[in-house]
Amino acid sequence: MILRPATVLAALSVLASAAWADERAARPAIAIHPENPHYFLFRGKPLVLIAATEHYGSVVNRPFDFDRYLRDAARLGQTVTRTFLLFREQQSAQNPYSPIKPESPDFVTPWHRTGPGKAIDGEPRYDLDRWNPEYFDRLHRFLSRASELGIVVELTLLSNTYGDQVWSLNPLRAPNNLQGVGQCHFADYNSLKDRDLVSRQLAYVRKVVQETAGFDNVYYEICNEPGGGMPGHATPADVDAWEAEVNRVVREELKTLGRPHLVFGSQAFSYHPKFTQPLDGSFADPSLDAVNVHPLPDTVLGGRTFMMGNFMSKELALSELRDFGLMANRVAAKPFVHDEDNAASCYRNEIGWTIHRKRAWVAVMTGGHYDYIDFSINVGNETGSAESRAGIRTWMHHLSRFIHDFDFIHARPAPGWIVEKPAPLVVASLAIPGKDYVAYLADAREVTDAAAGSPVSGTVAFTLPAGKYGLSLYSPSGGLSSPAIPINGGPRATIDLPPFHHDVVIRVTRVP
Repeated sequence: MILRPATVLAALSVLASAAWADERAARPAIAIHPENPHYFLFRGKPLVLIAATEHYGSVVNRPFDFDRYLRDAARLGQTVTRTFLLFREQQSAQNPYSPIKPESPDFVTPWHRTGPGKAIDGEPRYDLDRWNPEYFDRLHRFLSRASELGIVVELTLLSNTYGDQVWSLNPLRAPNNLQGVGQCHFADYNSLKDRDLVSRQLAYVRKVVQETAGFDNVYYEICNEPGGGMPGHATPADVDAWEAEVNRVVREELKTLGRPHLVFGSQAFSYHPKFTQPLDGSFADPSLDAVNVHPLPDTVLGGRTFMMGNFMSKELALSELRDFGLMANRVAAKPFVHDEDNAASCYRNEIGWTIHRKRAWVAVMTGGHYDYIDFSINVGNETGSAESRAGIRTWMHHLSRFIHDFDFIHARPAPGWIVEKPAPLVVASLAIPGKDYVAYLADAREVTDAAAGSPVSGTVAFTLPAGKYGLSLYSPSGGLSSPAIPINGGPRATIDLPPFHHDVVIRVTRVP
């Protein structure tokens, strides 16, 4: 037998891949931190999930250069990226292009497009009995590169289909596949009503888990924005039952593989008679390791309804965001992620980005995690625009660096630490009592207020245990700290803030 050079190289490649897979499998996956259940442990270090991420199309959009995207994300200290595995959006006036809106020939899915016949998008129909090697190769390469760069990946398994137009593109809709699977209404896609459809969904979920569980930098989201309650179709309870079945299959497959990965999710919101997002069940559900929270206006938790922001509204809603974080810390020992924040993400300018900088800091400074959709990222612009790199992407880097330089594992939200502040400011704070205190102060005036963005100054008063401390100011936009000045603890310590725009951080650290 003569081994040709190409054959030898191929064999070596297979051996190297196998060795890399064995190395991955030996690593413990991202987990809940044992000392503080609101945070994560990844490769021996505490982790906050922070991202200004692309619109989820890294794997399913063939021309998207995910290597370029991931390298830039790592450079900017982003710790997570969210990736849809079976979803395709349509273009819209507010967001005409994004990586999750590929052109039809560029949409890569788990199944081969073989025909005969055409799907509704004009490309060959899908054969649901044939897995697509290109898809899984692309998924492996994406996860491997993210792993090398230390980025965690949220694998979003399934999603709401929202309406007939999005549902029409789904490989699991009957006209699009050879098997005729998926003859239901879009509002019943996330339910157990169509058993043939559910069987295919679960087979796909098992396959994805089998292909990805060896990576230590992944966790699974059951469904993006599950919702029910449209008259005559699946109720929220029906959708919850479907999610529980998907979760069961994920857990079962992980148990078979011996991999203890995390599963994220949220209970279904209700479309009718009133649009509401209940979350008490999500936080109480032991089968969910963490809760993904989307910015919806009627979010219910702990007996209170929170106005978390309307879609693409340019609304800050900072006090509601802060109060939700404080409530979430009280109701459960479980992480919560402000996921897919889109209060102003279609406004690709300083106004929109400043709104998201403020929301990100408030989320993180109340013990949460934060993922923002950066619409400046697209095919050919995988690192965003020059303006977004100088703006929101750099600002998120400052936030990631700041929080990971702070001992957040031993800190807790400290809403009573600041006792006086200038009127326009909302305060979100974390503290290690007697040792280290951080307060984020943001101008909460909405863009509809003529005074929004004008300079803020005035006295801030706070209470500290007796002792000597150093106080410094930090700029969330500039990423720089002032030299520390000495102050004494007591029931009312004060600082006169110099004029600043939008936001500032006060840090007080005990001096030995």
